[in-house]
Amino acid sequence: MISRASKFILVLALNAAWADDWPQWRGPGRDGVVSSAPATWPAQLKLRWKITVGEGHASPILVGGRIYLLSRQSGNEVASSIDLESGKTIWRQFYPAPYKMHPAAVKHGEGPKSTPVVAGGRLYTFGISGILTSWDAVTGAVRWRKDFSREYRTTSPNFGTAMSPIVDRGLLIVHAGGSNDGALTAFDADSGAVRWRWTGDGPAYASPVAVEFGGVRQVVTETQSNIVSVSEANGQLLWKIPFTTDYEQNIPTPLVYRDELILSGLSRGIMAVRAREKDGKWTAETVWQNSDVALYMSSPVAEGDLLFGFSHYKKGQLFCVDLRTGSTKWMGEARQGDNAAVLISGDNLIVLKDDAELIIAKATDKGFEPLRHYSVADGATWAHPLPLHDGVIVKDVTTLARWSAN
Repeated sequence: MISRASKFILVLALNAAWADDWPQWRGPGRDGVVSSAPATWPAQLKLRWKITVGEGHASPILVGGRIYLLSRQSGNEVASSIDLESGKTIWRQFYPAPYKMHPAAVKHGEGPKSTPVVAGGRLYTFGISGILTSWDAVTGAVRWRKDFSREYRTTSPNFGTAMSPIVDRGLLIVHAGGSNDGALTAFDADSGAVRWRWTGDGPAYASPVAVEFGGVRQVVTETQSNIVSVSEANGQLLWKIPFTTDYEQNIPTPLVYRDELILSGLSRGIMAVRAREKDGKWTAETVWQNSDVALYMSSPVAEGDLLFGFSHYKKGQLFCVDLRTGSTKWMGEARQGDNAAVLISGDNLIVLKDDAELIIAKATDKGFEPLRHYSVADGATWAHPLPLHDGVIVKDVTTLARWSAN
C-alpha cells in the first residue's frame, strides 16, 4: 500500500510540468505540436523496451514520468500506468467491456480507440462502448464511473466511441450516447456531476477543442451531422455548420489558426472558418476552401502559416497548404496507406503511418523532404506516437515500445 507521503510526492510530480509531458490527445495544446524531441535523428533507433499491453488504438499519454494507456485484454478494458524508464507496470485496473465491432470495421478490432487524459491527479478514460471512468492517477483507484445505458438508446456511435475527452477549467467534456441520440456533456471533473448538456446532435468520432473567440470560451467539435460550437460556461449553442460525410464519419480534430478554425472531413476538402459575434448572435463564415486534399481519420498540424497533413485522396498522401490563402503548396507521393498520425516539432514533421513506418521530414513548403525512415513495430500502428526528448513511444495492435535516438 502506498504511504500518504509517497502519494503526496507522486501527486506533486503529476501536477508538475515535465519536458516530455503529453497529457492528452495530440499533446498539451491538443494540436500535435511537440516541444521536446531529439535535436537530431540517427540512422537507426534503439529499442529500449517492449511490452504486451493489449489490443486497441487508444494513444499512450505521459505525465510525470508515467505512461497511461487504455487497452483491451480478454474482454476487459484495461487502464494501466507504466514507468517510462523501465517499461514496468505501476498499476493495472480493468472492468468487463464486451463489445462487437460493426461488420464494416472488423479489421480495426474491438477497441478502445479514445485517448485518455490526465488532469489534476486524475486519469479519465472513455471506452469503446461509452464507459467513462475517473481514476486516481497515482493508485489506479476508481473515483467515479458512468456507462450511460439509462440515458441513451445506444451508448456509442456505429463504429464505437473514438472521441477523446478534454479537461478544461475544471470540466471534463465528452460527447456521450450513440447515433441520433446523444449529448455533448460537461461533467465536474472532480465529482462527475453534470454541469451542462447540449443535445442537438449525436456523437461522431471527432475530439473537441476548447478555444476563445471574442472573449467567449467555446467548445468546438464535429458531431454526427454538424460542426458545432457551444459556450463552455453553460453549453448553449453559439453557432453550427451542417456537415455530413459518407457513413456519418466526422473524425478530424479542429485546429486553431489565429482567429480561424481549420476543418475537414471525408471527401469534403479542407476549409478555414472564422466565427464572429454581432448583436448577440454568432455566425461562422468560410474564409477559404481547398478541394485538392481532404482529411479522413488524420488530423493536421500547423507551423507558422503552413498546414501539414495526410489526405485520404489518391490512397493516402502527405500535403502542405498555405494557411493564409488555402492554396496547395505540395502533395507527396500517392498510395501511402489508409492513415498517418502527423506531429510537428520545430522544423521537423514526425509522421507515423499505419504500416509502422515512422518518417522524420522537413517542415517546408518546398516539397516533401524526408530525413529518416524507421520501422518501429511488427503490427499496424493506428495509435498516435508519444514523442519524447530522446525518441518516441509506439503502440501497435497489442504492444507498447520505447525507441531511443541516443
